[in-house]
Amino acid sequence: MQEVWDLYYNAFYELNAIAVQRHLLYRSEFDEVMLDRRVQKYLCLADDGSVCGLSTFTNELDAVPLISPAYFQRRWPEHYAAQRIWYCGFLAIEKSRRAALAFPEIIEAMYLSASMNNGIIGVDFCRFNDEGKHISRALELKLHRLSGKVSRERLDEQAYYLYEFPAAA
Repeated sequence: MQEVWDLYYNAFYELNAIAVQRHLLYRSEFDEVMLDRRVQKYLCLADDGSVCGLSTFTNELDAVPLISPAYFQRRWPEHYAAQRIWYCGFLAIEKSRRAALAFPEIIEAMYLSASMNNGIIGVDFCRFNDEGKHISRALELKLHRLSGKVSRERLDEQAYYLYEFPAAA
């Protein structure tokens, strides 16, 4: 379990100083997710057997911390009732040449799980990853290659504000 924790930690640690919302699970939270049977785990291995990619994926939305299953139930009641809404909790990729293949391989595995059940996939990215690394666009392109047709919809957005006051005169 230490190897997958290290991969996850290294993939998300820098976001602690970049994104307002915490994207890095505490180790106890991570261990809990890894042991949760409701959550599928996808691993991508390098040629030497080391883990270079890791993702969590579930259609039991109560298993995903910090999302509101009621939101999905309201928007897609039929999909929700049939457990055809899948959510990617995180996708962690090691920074290496082999890892360049880990992203599309894991995306394909998740796509196959959801598409075989006529499902839809939800995922979230912070602005740094989406605007800076264009992850939602890369994901859309990969899914388009797999399915021939895919549409993307921004579900929600949370803005964080800071109000600063001048020092007392």
